[in-house]
Amino acid sequence: MMKGLAWLAFGGMTVIGTPAAIAQTEQPLGVVYPPDGHETTAAQIFLIGTAAPTGEVTVNGQQIDRSPAGHFAPSFPLALGENTFTLQHGSETVVIRVIRNPSEPPAPVGVSFGEGSLSPAVDIARMPGETVCFGAIAPPNATVSVQIAGAQIPLLPQSGAIDLPPNSAVLTSQNQPISLTAQQYRGCAPLNAPSGALFYGNNLAAIAPATSGDLGQPEFQLRLNGETVTQTGTGRVELLSPVNPPVIEVTAASGTARSGASTDFSRLTPLPQGTRASVTGREGEWLRLDYGAWIRASETRTVESAALPRSIIRSVTTRQANGWTEVVFPLQVPVPVSVTQGDRTFTLTLHNTIAQTDTIRADADVVIDRLDWQQIAPDRVQYTFNLKSAQQWGYKLRYEGTSLILSLRHPPQPGTRQQPLAGMRILLDPGHGGPEDFGARGPTGYPEKAQTLAIANLIRPRLEALGATVLMTREDDADLLPQDRVNLINELEPTIALSLHYNALPDEGNAEDTAGISTFWYNAQAHDLAQVIHDQLVQRLDRPSYGVYWNNLALTRPTVAPSVLLEFGFMINPEEFEWIVDPQQQERLADALAQSLVDWRRSIE
Repeated sequence: MMKGLAWLAFGGMTVIGTPAAIAQTEQPLGVVYPPDGHETTAAQIFLIGTAAPTGEVTVNGQQIDRSPAGHFAPSFPLALGENTFTLQHGSETVVIRVIRNPSEPPAPVGVSFGEGSLSPAVDIARMPGETVCFGAIAPPNATVSVQIAGAQIPLLPQSGAIDLPPNSAVLTSQNQPISLTAQQYRGCAPLNAPSGALFYGNNLAAIAPATSGDLGQPEFQLRLNGETVTQTGTGRVELLSPVNPPVIEVTAASGTARSGASTDFSRLTPLPQGTRASVTGREGEWLRLDYGAWIRASETRTVESAALPRSIIRSVTTRQANGWTEVVFPLQVPVPVSVTQGDRTFTLTLHNTIAQTDTIRADADVVIDRLDWQQIAPDRVQYTFNLKSAQQWGYKLRYEGTSLILSLRHPPQPGTRQQPLAGMRILLDPGHGGPEDFGARGPTGYPEKAQTLAIANLIRPRLEALGATVLMTREDDADLLPQDRVNLINELEPTIALSLHYNALPDEGNAEDTAGISTFWYNAQAHDLAQVIHDQLVQRLDRPSYGVYWNNLALTRPTVAPSVLLEFGFMINPEEFEWIVDPQQQERLADALAQSLVDWRRSIE
């Protein structure tokens, strides 16, 4: 592809030209989103599209509002099942079918369990004394129980069962708890209870096998109106031995630790390659490590004949290394770590570690004012770095053998009056790109990937004129996965990283009434940068604010530099789309972003 040009396939035509020209090309009646046959669980859907600005556009005979350029994005309620929307503009007709599926698990049919409702649904393993819970959906007023390892556990009806919407619901202010209509049943019991028995109401229930090992698959039983139904669960239950539990080593470059056994659970501090920990539980493909985090088994290997990973720590030293301060923690075994950034503090916790520390060498340093430590629990040592500046510029963690190396980045050299961004290497990441990843699309079908590159090419010369060195993740229609972009940030080690995007909404949103600039950060070192950029853009451009968000995104997670993701507006909003593709407004946006970085840097120097 030629730099500065973009292509767009729409209605069987391929258009080539400048991004602004493509975005504003008058189009025949067309719907960009949703595609025909789209399936969703949302209670409503918006129809994003355009038509020539003259004449009316109707949906199922109802006239809809349009922007001056002819774009539209009305929302309509959805009934369960198939919904048909017929759009007309003069002699043009487009038919879109949307299927709304139930958001809850299917209710039982007759005297039966709800399809796919038996839990655990995957194989699980737990240590002796731990509680294991079982669940099912069944008809109201049923008597439900589960049998495993010779024990019978009653599953009790749960009144007022509540579910929570996905994290994305906060973006549409719809993150309130949801009452479930299907009758939920749940019961729990400890494995190998010391007393050998546990009472639930008038029922005796215990899982008390004689030895560790496979306890088999639970057998669920349902009794209602004289009928009895039994069904075998899909997940097996295993009792682990507490004697010499298995030990794993993290093989991934950065092991993804989570608070639970699926990608739905929150990320914790990544585990450096080489980290060792014992396994205290399993759930499907996930392993629970001894300090509480979960990790995919595929990111680890089992270490044969390894003893329980525990370490003492004695002396700690610091050293300088090419713009970084390195703090060396000599250990007997690479242990799990956690990091917390605060206001002028950086806190590192070593798990499975006991201090025998009498001496720490910490010379006068560019970053560190003072290092404090304490044994906060019998198996955890915490180090608190009191920093000289409120702004933190990045950190890295790695193991060299059994020594943990924490690298804290030095601040850049100060700018000058004429070139306030001198000394800064700023990475611009135009979001999306390539033949598959279009990103959001405007009403004409114009893709986000073209607009992010266009705005990056306007921002770049402005930053360079202010003294910055500008790095780009892509300069054409390159196909880069999010991890490819993260790898570039980690490899290039810019001073700051800005990922450039334009927004869309989940199906539940209202595309016509939602507009504005939003900014996303993850690590505390990026918060102030995100807030200043956001406030400056909203004020200088007189645009709505869609908010500043802490968000666990691939492009906000890098720790090597403050990393922020920017959403400059909503491609799917007809009115805001016209602002997005206006060449004069793009120039103003580039000016405002450059000035916001100048103001931010001056505020922290």
